[in-house]
Amino acid sequence: MAGIERKQAKTINLGLMYSKGDGVTQNYSEAIKWYKLAADQGYAKAQINLGLIYDLGKGVTQSYSEAAKWYKLAADQGNVDAQYFLGTMYFWGQGVTQSYDEAVKWYRLAADQGNVDAQFYLGNMYSLRQGVALDYKEAAKLFKLAADQGHAGAQNNLAKMYVEGRGVPPSDLNAIKYFRMAADQGNAIGIKNLHTMLTN
Repeated sequence: MAGIERKQAKTINLGLMYSKGDGVTQNYSEAIKWYKLAADQGYAKAQINLGLIYDLGKGVTQSYSEAAKWYKLAADQGNVDAQYFLGTMYFWGQGVTQSYDEAVKWYRLAADQGNVDAQFYLGNMYSLRQGVALDYKEAAKLFKLAADQGHAGAQNNLAKMYVEGRGVPPSDLNAIKYFRMAADQGNAIGIKNLHTMLTN
């Protein structure tokens, strides 16, 4: 088994080298060939890389449906990034039929594995009643998980929840704390909100 994994790792490394032009001339066609070889053997990292190539149209005609196919294969194996990307495709209806329910499902799986972007977007879905019942407590919990990992958007959203007392007890101190965290990262909305809090 270890020999098969080493072979898959070597195959995907060749794909990465061609994709990035690392030690070889950049060649997406060669990258795709090597990724596909590993992906067809069920290697999740190669599947997500193929998904990204089709998602972004690197060396191929851009195809959301082809990207979604490869993301799904990796997501079904528990790949956290593929779960997040697939959730986003369902959220926007790119390459799949738009479905907030499916977006929630895949975002939840990724969020539970600590994916900061999935935590943020799932928090938004709970705060906006998209595919789930309106639940400010759950939104605040998810925003806090993402905020504490440095996500400026989540920091800003959590701070607003502290200002409004939605899902958390009202707290100007916590609002200022999270607005400041967002502002310190250069987040324009966080800077504006922090200024408003400190001057009112």
